[in-house]
Amino acid sequence: MTLSTTTPVHPLLQLSEEVAGALAAGRPVVALESTIISHGMPYPDNVAMAQEVEQIVRDGGATPATIAILDGIPRIGLSPDQLELLASDEGVIKVSVRDIPYVVATRTHGATTVAATMRLAALAGIRVFVTGGLGGVHQGGQDTMDVSADLTELGATDVAVISAGVKSILDIGRTLEVLETLGVPVVGYGTDEFPSFFSRSSGHRVPMRLDTPEQLAAMMRAKWELGLSGGISVANPVPAEDEIPSEEMDGVIAQALADCAARGITGKDITPYLLGRIVEITGGASLRTNIALVRNNARLGAALAVAFAAPSSLC
Repeated sequence: MTLSTTTPVHPLLQLSEEVAGALAAGRPVVALESTIISHGMPYPDNVAMAQEVEQIVRDGGATPATIAILDGIPRIGLSPDQLELLASDEGVIKVSVRDIPYVVATRTHGATTVAATMRLAALAGIRVFVTGGLGGVHQGGQDTMDVSADLTELGATDVAVISAGVKSILDIGRTLEVLETLGVPVVGYGTDEFPSFFSRSSGHRVPMRLDTPEQLAAMMRAKWELGLSGGISVANPVPAEDEIPSEEMDGVIAQALADCAARGITGKDITPYLLGRIVEITGGASLRTNIALVRNNARLGAALAVAFAAPSSLC
């Protein structure tokens, strides 16, 4: 049994010519989210980062497919003008899975989160997705039930997600417990410790470790060919020269969380506020680390997509 190299594309999706050609030919494709552009970084750093990451994927032998909803149309692969719109238009909505039908029906613009990007990528037949950091259980989530839809989507949708770990503003321990409950494999790429976005360490071990893109691709095939639905979380630490040590970030995050609580910010506005506040507190150092880890994840994503597109040795 082998996985199909092509999947019928959902009729409501609009694929760019580049992405459509790559998928039709069975060439490697890497999905990229758009919330990191619209809500994760300031302009113009966000559009420059988006363009650079797409080029890193191309240089690695794969086709980038940045995903967003524009004018109510889920789009797989964006033009330079569309990337610019996402980066500069303050009216772009942050879209998780629950928001997709609303944004489509109202024909508005939406930037997709990890969860929404996973769902649309899977509908397009894309199996590898690169992001910065995963959502998860928020601090105090055991009382507020504030848990990201990224986790439930990982439990349901057949996409491998490469990140620098869970965003360090979250409750990493509880997030890993939820992923275990959902049956999501969490794999450390070249590491025995789960990374925490800005830092290479978190104090939590990864359940499993793999060291090459080929090993990761073999695990993807094994999982899905066995009929084990759901995603795989690939935790790829930020390069050592770019990290902010966890002991330094702890105080910064504590201050940002206190400021967030004082302002009464809740729901899906929490993460964009905290990331922006952390940039202010660190004098821009966190932004530089954020960009570095996304670059690093894009390089691994391209290598994994190439390995996954190669002929399988599984039978």
